[in-house]
Amino acid sequence: MKCPYCGDAESKVIDSRSIGDGIRRRRQCLHCGTRFTTYEHMQSRNLFVIKKDNRREEFNRDKLLAGIRKACEKCPLPTGNIDKLVDNIEADLYRLGKTEVPSSVIGDMVMERLQELDHIAYIRFASVYREFTDIAALKQAVDTLVDTESKAPPAGQLPLLSQEELTILGQRHRRRR
Repeated sequence: MKCPYCGDAESKVIDSRSIGDGIRRRRQCLHCGTRFTTYEHMQSRNLFVIKKDNRREEFNRDKLLAGIRKACEKCPLPTGNIDKLVDNIEADLYRLGKTEVPSSVIGDMVMERLQELDHIAYIRFASVYREFTDIAALKQAVDTLVDTESKAPPAGQLPLLSQEELTILGQRHRRRR
């Protein structure tokens, strides 16, 4: 590490501290005695996404997060679930150990996790990802979801109405008949 004051390459580390995803080091130049701070951050390897048209694009976590947030918009999800979902997908992608991953692999990972997280978000994402061309294809996806899942919402999904509100609505519905 070169001293920012005199340019000498020799310095010693006086103090090291962990900060978030990196390390902060206090250093002292052995030539001029000046102290300075350096920050070290882990740089993950580059990961490229192979798009449907065979273009290669660097993996962008923010783009993935934006797409999932759009699908989950106005869904009753606990705070932090979407960020955790994106963290898990990103970690799984790096765990694959490949430098290039087809976009279909990422899409399938998102679909799998959204199906467990929220049914409406799953259908919203599927409608864009699977590029449904007609209502029959969308209906088939919904029917498949209903067949594979119970009527109850996924474990991570908050209810839209409380049990008490559901009971009151059910009683009102019965009275109207």
